[in-house]
Amino acid sequence: MRLFHEQGYSATTVDQIAAAAEISPSTFFRYFPTKEATVLYDPFDPVLIEAALAQSSQLSPIGALRATMDFIREQIPADAWQDERRRQLLVFREPELRSAVMDKFAEGIDLLAGFAAQRTGRHADDFEARNWAGAVVGVVMAAFVGAAADPDADPLVIVDQAFAHLEAGLPL
Repeated sequence: MRLFHEQGYSATTVDQIAAAAEISPSTFFRYFPTKEATVLYDPFDPVLIEAALAQSSQLSPIGALRATMDFIREQIPADAWQDERRRQLLVFREPELRSAVMDKFAEGIDLLAGFAAQRTGRHADDFEARNWAGAVVGVVMAAFVGAAADPDADPLVIVDQAFAHLEAGLPL
């Protein structure tokens, strides 16, 4: 990430990334199929789902996700969150990455549909579970795009506001 911020995403090569990591380019490609993949990798998604599944069964699925936002604030060290924030800003400001992140959002729908299925006893391919997951991904995407426009914004606060709005039925 340091190289991307110093040189810009487009100007940074895989060879430079590999050299900075003290690995060969072939080793780089064993872990990441593309340069984009280094930025699009999100280590927090599995942690978020695991934490959401651990929430009280009395909570609605969106309520469990909102409670998980508190978990993230408490459990993820500030420096790790700052790194994640820089990654998000890069993703949503670089046109190349912004278009590539759409595939990640599709994966997010699958992940969240599985979460909803576990919480509600439905199947992950259930129409309503997938529709709910798509709505969650949509409000998260809108929150991240908005947060990228304001470097001082706290994405966790904005995502929680988005979840609250979704939970209320998206009133205008």
